[in-house]
Amino acid sequence: MGWKMRLLTAALLLGLVLVVTGDEEENNPCAHHRLPEEDTELCKGLEVYYPELGNIGCKYVPDCNNYREKITYWSAPVVKFPGALDGAWYMLVMVDPDAPSRSQPKRKFWRHWLVTDIQGCDMRRGNIQGKELTEYQPPSPPPDTGFHRYQFFVYLQEGRAISLPRKEAKARGSWNMDKFLTHFRLGKPEASTQFMTQSYEDSQPLRAPGGRDRESRKRSKQR
Repeated sequence: MGWKMRLLTAALLLGLVLVVTGDEEENNPCAHHRLPEEDTELCKGLEVYYPELGNIGCKYVPDCNNYREKITYWSAPVVKFPGALDGAWYMLVMVDPDAPSRSQPKRKFWRHWLVTDIQGCDMRRGNIQGKELTEYQPPSPPPDTGFHRYQFFVYLQEGRAISLPRKEAKARGSWNMDKFLTHFRLGKPEASTQFMTQSYEDSQPLRAPGGRDRESRKRSKQR
């Protein structure tokens, strides 16, 4: 076999390997699939780390190892803004714009986390210490509501004291985030990102002790 033929054969084999690998990743429930292009506009300089998952920014929570259930009770993630400046102060916001669903976001925005007065050096390391105006609430999308986006924003405070009005503090849902940002003149976020997940009950058929999945149990209740 001449060298040209050997080179052509090697190229064909490499192409086959790449195709097979790509198919395996596409069908692998544990692969960290990136969000579709229309949902990547928020991927700007922010990293969000959860246990076992690593940086989940601009990705789907994988549908394996009970990750979509675990994230509903894990504690607050490590949020890093590598571009944070020493001597600056930042505010971190986490919201769900898809409450109760993306097609009918009647309770947009659902406020999951709100922390102010974070020093730049801590923001850079992911050490979120500051004034917690809203305690962290894990992502818990209701069943049958599809995928929810969980969005993170970091704003430069520029020395402003920020508070949450008592009326807004009482409820997490239907938060007028734009009005809040305008009131404190916070401007555009310095960094942002988001990830998506759906209810773990919608991910894979859940088996009852008797061996019936969730749909079977639903039909039994309807009888």
